[in-house]
Amino acid sequence: MPPNTLSPGPEQQCPIVRSVARVGDWWSILILRDACYGLSRFDEFQKSLGIAPTMLTRRLAALVKDGLLQRWRYSERPPRNEYVLTESGRDFQPVIWSLLAWGNKHFAPEGESVVVIDAETGERADPVLVDRATGRPLARPAFRTAAGPAANPRIRTRYAQKGANP
Repeated sequence: MPPNTLSPGPEQQCPIVRSVARVGDWWSILILRDACYGLSRFDEFQKSLGIAPTMLTRRLAALVKDGLLQRWRYSERPPRNEYVLTESGRDFQPVIWSLLAWGNKHFAPEGESVVVIDAETGERADPVLVDRATGRPLARPAFRTAAGPAANPRIRTRYAQKGANP
């Protein structure tokens, strides 16, 4: 494979490529959204999404294989499984909320159909990604990306270029 090809294999160090390889199709993101909302059974996902059973089976298997969902047997006769979020899957919830806020801001001409609220107070929340150390919003120009300590030479070269900030 040519070195410039974006592949999800181990030679690809870009965390965005690695992440999109696992959740880059809309069915996977919607399954994770529904799992974050508490759905866990095949029939619940199918009813919520209107997805074909064969597609749902493939997407659930991929999400289990990639460690975002865990399969639990809840019935032996007939054999039935439920799919619960792993730590990795639960960590995807802020991504879901970010997509929700971004979609409301840019793609909802009729207005917001779904919002995030504080579970304790019922007050409206405005999702924003912040730096844990300072509490500052992660936005340009105050923040940018850089090569990390495990970066290979290709990644170091990419981020050494002036203005590199994918």
